[in-house]
Amino acid sequence: MAAPVAAVARRLRRPIRRSPALQDPSRRPASTEPPPAQSSAVRDAFLSFFRDRHGHRLVPSASVRPRGDPSLLFVNAGMNQFKPIFLGTVDPRSEMAGFRRVTNSQKCVRAGGRHNDLEDVGRDLSHHTFFEMLGNWAFGGEYFKAEACSMAWELLTQVYRIPKDRLWVSYFGGDPKTGLDPDLESRDIWLSLGVPANRVLSFGPQENFWEMGDTGPCGPCTEIHYDLAGGVGAPELVELWNLVFMQHNRPVSWLASPCTPSLVREADGSLQPLPQRHVDTGMGLERLVAVLQGRHSTYDTDLFSPLLNAIHQGCGAPPYSGRVGAADEGHIDTAYRVVADHIRTLSVCIADGVAPGMSGAPLVLRRILRRAVRFSTEVLRAPPGFLGSLVPVVVEMLGNTYPELQKNSAQIANLVSEDEAAFLASLQRGRQIIDRTLRRLGPSDLFPAQVAWSLSLSGDLGLPLDLVELMLEEKGVKLDSAGLERLAQEEAQYRARHTEPEQEQGLHLNIHALGELQRQGVPRTDDSPKYSYSLQPGGGYEFGTCEAQVLRLYAENGTAVDSVGAGQRCGFLLDRTNFYAEQGGQASDRGYLVRAGQQDVLFPVARAQVYGGFILHEAVAPECLQVGDQVQLHVDKAWRLGCMEKHTATHLLNWALRQTLGPNTEQRGSHLNPERLRFDVATQGPLTPEQLRRVEDTVREAVAQDEAVYMEEVPLALTAHIPGLRSLDEIYPDPVRVVSVGVPVARALDPACQAALKTSVELCCGTHLLCTGDVGDLVITGEQQLAKGTTRLLAVTGEQAKQAREVGQSLAQEVEAATERLSRGTQDLGEAQRLSKDMGRLTEAVDTAMMPQWQRRELQATLKVLQRRANTAIRKLGMGQAAKKSEELLKRHSKGPLIVDTVSTESLSVLVKVVRQLCARAPSTSVLLLSPQPVGSVLCACQVAQGATPTFTAEEWALAVCSHMGGKAWGSRVVAQGTGSTADLEAALRTARTYALNQLQPGSTQEPTWTKGTQLAHSEGQQNLQ
Repeated sequence: MAAPVAAVARRLRRPIRRSPALQDPSRRPASTEPPPAQSSAVRDAFLSFFRDRHGHRLVPSASVRPRGDPSLLFVNAGMNQFKPIFLGTVDPRSEMAGFRRVTNSQKCVRAGGRHNDLEDVGRDLSHHTFFEMLGNWAFGGEYFKAEACSMAWELLTQVYRIPKDRLWVSYFGGDPKTGLDPDLESRDIWLSLGVPANRVLSFGPQENFWEMGDTGPCGPCTEIHYDLAGGVGAPELVELWNLVFMQHNRPVSWLASPCTPSLVREADGSLQPLPQRHVDTGMGLERLVAVLQGRHSTYDTDLFSPLLNAIHQGCGAPPYSGRVGAADEGHIDTAYRVVADHIRTLSVCIADGVAPGMSGAPLVLRRILRRAVRFSTEVLRAPPGFLGSLVPVVVEMLGNTYPELQKNSAQIANLVSEDEAAFLASLQRGRQIIDRTLRRLGPSDLFPAQVAWSLSLSGDLGLPLDLVELMLEEKGVKLDSAGLERLAQEEAQYRARHTEPEQEQGLHLNIHALGELQRQGVPRTDDSPKYSYSLQPGGGYEFGTCEAQVLRLYAENGTAVDSVGAGQRCGFLLDRTNFYAEQGGQASDRGYLVRAGQQDVLFPVARAQVYGGFILHEAVAPECLQVGDQVQLHVDKAWRLGCMEKHTATHLLNWALRQTLGPNTEQRGSHLNPERLRFDVATQGPLTPEQLRRVEDTVREAVAQDEAVYMEEVPLALTAHIPGLRSLDEIYPDPVRVVSVGVPVARALDPACQAALKTSVELCCGTHLLCTGDVGDLVITGEQQLAKGTTRLLAVTGEQAKQAREVGQSLAQEVEAATERLSRGTQDLGEAQRLSKDMGRLTEAVDTAMMPQWQRRELQATLKVLQRRANTAIRKLGMGQAAKKSEELLKRHSKGPLIVDTVSTESLSVLVKVVRQLCARAPSTSVLLLSPQPVGSVLCACQVAQGATPTFTAEEWALAVCSHMGGKAWGSRVVAQGTGSTADLEAALRTARTYALNQLQPGSTQEPTWTKGTQLAHSEGQQNLQ
């Protein structure tokens, strides 16, 4: 038995792949009965089986954008959306808290991050960046191993009718290192279901122990495998279904950090039993369909065949034939697979609000799109706009299951087509830059790393580096890889220096602490007092205090304690609180507490966080605090009021954007604190200055009307009837709080209420002002394109907004004055140059000031025109001055091979113009001019005649003179310039004449001399030689 099992083990993880042996007609099909005709029937059969036969709740797929999980770029497994249940942090009032048996088909993307299949897609017959994960879950011990295995076996063998003799199973064989015993329970369950003992295999933790991450819930898993060989020869197994039994937790250890006095979290490697056990299963739809349709590649199923046919028809390449490796001549079939997979991924991601961009998930999506463009244009020879034409095919195939594809089909096609066109233009420009650079290189020179970097995804054009290397390889040129590595390191260091430091994690309640609280019957925190505030007759807000009792205390390392002493950082739970715990994009409250009867000792509260309905307050104790103490809570009124002001303004901003951009405008996220608010919105492109101004004006009108802000908790189901309700992709509690501007909530609940369509109505747990007039004002001060299709707006309110408007008005007046100065004109070059510098300083002020963004954009456009006009004036005056100076010099010097002299100019650029004009009028004359400046420096410019000897170069001539003056020079063989400093101009002129005459004398061997330490810059681009 050992040898066959070992052989099987080596094949256990092989993906489905095409093999000549598997084409043998003697091979048995996957089922003795006709398989489901379509993949949609396979998906529906799975969901119906668990819903109708086993009482599971059917929930929709979550977005591929992770909800509140910064550890993920994309949702990559069906369990991601249920992590709050596994971690014990789910809101007890939410719909999810009531989940017991659940099933769904989850959209998953595995590209970037820990699970990354991007580079494998196309090379084989099984890898995908997007796939559908069929799953069923049981939470809180609703059922466990026996039921999960039995249901899986029933579905595969009775519903899908997969022959039992083609199914193998594996289970966890234990791990001596962690002291975990073999999962004999799962083994015995499979044996009891009739699986022969020789097809029940045991494996270690790498194969059959599943973990969410380095820490957190985990447990043994049992997997069901399908035998592709069908009993002919050695078994060839492929994983079909993974059943995970989450019954352990890998906790965090707290270690002293050498850099900070606080403690840091690390995985300690130990395992603890979970307070509640869960079942989490996952089966890839693509692989299941391949098995049921008797295909040996997922690309041969009806999940891909319509796309492959559309690719063939759209680009005229030979039909797809499923070849891989060396057999795939010209990589035609590889390109088919890449394009088919990537257009599915792009369509699904863009429909869920992830568009190609420059960082994080958007950057990964940008790479996916550009990889698809490369294969479609360079291998399949597809016409421009081809990728966008495939979007309707994806929508037709997946739109019924995932309706967001149908809703956003036009936007998806437009984004794909626009980015495809942009990439093709970048590709053409990149080729031109490469060709121009190669013309400057010697035969053995490496291609400059700086140029390759500017072409790359990290640089300006966005070309993948491997494509740049391929383009160079085709021309027989090698890239400076070492230099490229240095640039990558410098970029990483720059990003590290300029990345905002992450907020300190603070204390937290882990799953065991939460389980212990529930086991002991500790009540969840009553935080309803956070809404207890009122507007006083004088216009101010009154925030009441809150009387509470300390229920639990936690030391800095998370250990529950009975008391904490002076100077200790601690966390504490109260029976009730008026502090707002950070959630919904609103920052946590700050404030302090005092013990009953001791009003003069303040315990400052830095933050409040919510974990599964328990609100953990964090403070540094100035004195002893004990469990059972009676305390009084005071929120920081200024901080809270700032948050309320920004939150109400956020709702008004959301509504104003819909009024301006259209009712289908969607919020992508927001965050606010007393200083400013941040709002991300889905847009077709950057907002115009006029749109930004209209949005602001709409908010200001609502503020001026000073309408009441109504807030009320209602059953979640009733909110479905609110006309035009704005809600996000969030998990809402039930009952849920409704915030309505100007329309009472009871009236807004009426489906016939037209007033609700004309104002802001949102589901929101945050704290708000009681009337819109208290916002004061709103100014959008910043705008940033996070990705194509998503714009981030930054805004301030109240007094900050007033100041921003004042700054904007002041700068507008300065720009108006500069316009007037420029319109008057000047014939003085110095005055024109000063005006140009003033334009530059004014531009920098406008770029960096906190002011209305619409006004900034308008002033920037005006200043750009003014700067161009000023530069044109400088060039004209400079040319006129140069012509005058050159005429004077020609009159002073008789015809000859050399002019060395001084001239009065105000800039190096004018001096170079004088030299050029002299040489243009006297082509056989070499010219060097010096121009002393009021500050003591001396400018130098020179040009050698066209017929000068090869050894006589302008750069060496300028270096000889400037080094004599203790300066530096730069330029080319023909034209050069430099600077220095000297009180003896005649000596510098003699040096210039002597050097030139020595070079002009035939056969001269005299070497020029100059002071050590001077510099010669050979780069023509270091300064503009005009």
